[in-house]
Amino acid sequence: MSGIVDRKDQHLDVILSGKARHAVGTGLDAVRFVHEALPDLDYGKIDLGTDFLGRRLKAPLLISAMTGGPARAAAINARLAEAAQSLGIALAVGSQRAALEADAPTSGLDMSLRLKAPDTPILANIGAAQLTRGVGSDEARRIVDMIAADALIVHLNPLQEACQTGGDRDWWGVGAALEALVRAADFPVVVKETGAGISAATAKRLADMGVAALDVSGAGGSNWALVEGERAEAPSDKAHAAAFADWGIPTARAIADVRAACPRTLVIGSGGVRDGVDAARAIRLGADIVGQAAGVLQAATVSTEAVVEHFQTVIRQLRTVCFCTGSANLRALARAQLQV
Repeated sequence: MSGIVDRKDQHLDVILSGKARHAVGTGLDAVRFVHEALPDLDYGKIDLGTDFLGRRLKAPLLISAMTGGPARAAAINARLAEAAQSLGIALAVGSQRAALEADAPTSGLDMSLRLKAPDTPILANIGAAQLTRGVGSDEARRIVDMIAADALIVHLNPLQEACQTGGDRDWWGVGAALEALVRAADFPVVVKETGAGISAATAKRLADMGVAALDVSGAGGSNWALVEGERAEAPSDKAHAAAFADWGIPTARAIADVRAACPRTLVIGSGGVRDGVDAARAIRLGADIVGQAAGVLQAATVSTEAVVEHFQTVIRQLRTVCFCTGSANLRALARAQLQV
């Protein structure tokens, strides 16, 4: 148990240090809108609202899963929940594996989050590899109930596990276990990658299982191979991880491919999203909502007010893109003209 806690704290430190940025870009910079010089819009009346997991969001944003040991995570989760409630956006928590194995909440992942964010879509979280290691539908229900979540994220992180000392490398049967969970669960199951992207073929496979949403988490943001390389002590482990500095499907490509393969599936665009302009680009490529994790992490270590200020800026930038493309709402933004 203490090993998991130490590892999560190390993960947080590496992400905050900026030493694990992906060697390739997200591809979002290549998406350029045609500027509308004469928008027939009232800036203040642009509608950024959207529905997500049965709740109404004021803006199409998800605070993506973050991690950390108990003391730090409790404070971070509390600030994120308060900010999500204030802003009217969604919140996903980090992995609840440690809390589940301890048979009790140990990292600020408990009902206090729901009390701080009564109107917020909250997503619980467990790793896909755990589905063949004792986490079935009953355990998944406990994870969801632990924080009164609206849905469960199952995260896919094979690259990280392959580079992590002592990582879970036996993934035989994980796909079948995931499908069994999706079909048995009486709550929505969201599947998320962790920074290497989801291909069209895998997205179609997951959609056919009946998942509620796909979070592409493409390459271009934090690279979890490099995170584990920073943590590694053996030179051979560091060298192994370093070779994957540019591995993965860039975020822009992943969003477009997943949307084309799964036209009716809810798509979350994440992976290196820097600001509201990137968020608008992701929506134009096919994302329904946009996730951000590392981009807000520094603010989350400071205060609720810092998180709110960060996302207020993102929302303002997104609204300005809508204004300068003549888009009165997100549906219009998704069809906005692009430069060729």
